[in-house]
Amino acid sequence: MTRVNLITGFLGSGKTTLLCHLLAARPAGEQWAVLVNEFGEIGIDGALLADRGATLKEIPGGCLCCVNGLPMQVGLNMLLKSRPDRLLIEPTGLGHPRQVVEMLSAPVYQSWLQLNATLTLLDARQLADPRVVADENFRDQLAAADIIIANKRDCWEDEDRQRLTDWQQQMQPPRPVIATEFGRIPSGLLDTPRQPRDLPLPHHHHPHTTKPASGLAALQLEGAARWRRALNHGQGYSACGWLFDGDTLFDAAALLEWVRQAPVDRIKGVMRIREGTMRINRQAKELQSETLAATPSDSRIEIIHSEQADWNRLQSALLKCRLR
Repeated sequence: MTRVNLITGFLGSGKTTLLCHLLAARPAGEQWAVLVNEFGEIGIDGALLADRGATLKEIPGGCLCCVNGLPMQVGLNMLLKSRPDRLLIEPTGLGHPRQVVEMLSAPVYQSWLQLNATLTLLDARQLADPRVVADENFRDQLAAADIIIANKRDCWEDEDRQRLTDWQQQMQPPRPVIATEFGRIPSGLLDTPRQPRDLPLPHHHHPHTTKPASGLAALQLEGAARWRRALNHGQGYSACGWLFDGDTLFDAAALLEWVRQAPVDRIKGVMRIREGTMRINRQAKELQSETLAATPSDSRIEIIHSEQADWNRLQSALLKCRLR
C-alpha cells in the first residue's frame, strides 16, 4: 500500500525546497513518486524536481481541486500502477485541499493507498500581509493541515516570531507547528496519521486560458519554434511563462539582473547558461539562485503576479538576456 502525503502551502512558502529535502533523505530501496501541480503552464517544479530519484508527474495550468480534477485522477492512477512506497502530492500554492483529500479518500483507492498527514508550509512573514491572510486558499490550506511547517525562520524578524506565536495560540483545532528553514524536517513526520476533520468548501472557480493537450505534462515547443509564451489567470493572480529550446543560452549576469529588477511577486526558472544550469527562485525581494554543471534539455521561467503585468515589456527584456 502506498503512503500518501499532501504538501501544501501558499505561494513562496517553500514547498519545492521541502520536497527536494525529503527526496534527498529517501530511504535506500524505497520507490517514491511525486505528483506536482502548478498554477502556470510552463512546468517549473517538474524541472526542479527531476533527477532526484522519484517518479514524477506534472499537472500544470490550474489547481488540482477544480478544473484539473480529471487530469489529477489520471496522473494519480498512472503513478499508483507502479505501486510506489510513498507518494508526495504538491498542489499549487493557489489550490484548495478539500477536493484532493476527498478524491484520495474515495473507496476506489482504499486498497491502494494510505492517506497520512497533510503538511502545510507557512512563512510567518505571510501573517503580516493582509492580502495573503484574507486569501481563501491560504486560510483553508492551514485549516486542512495536520502539521504546520513554519518555514524560512532564518528570514524572520522578532515581529514575525511574535505574530506566529499569537496566531498559534488562536489556532483551532490545535496542531503541531514546527519551525525550520530550507524545508528541513524529519522525514518521519510523513508517517504521522491524518486526523479526519470537516474541511472548508472552496468558493472560487479557476478560469483557464490555455492548456497542454494532455493536462499531464508541461508545455512543449512545436515545430521549428525556438521559444513560446503561455499565460494563465485566476483567483486574483496572473502567470506568464516562457519556454526556450535547448540551443538557447542565457547570459547569467544579465538574467539575474532581469530577475532582480522585474516588478512582480514571484519568479521561478530553470535556465540554460554557458556554465550549465541556473536555478532561480524569487519571492518578492528574496532571491535564491544556484548554478549547476549539468544542462537541462530546455529553459523554463515563469512569473506569478497579483496584478496584470506588462508581459510584453518583461518579455522584451528577457529576450535581450540571450547569448548570440
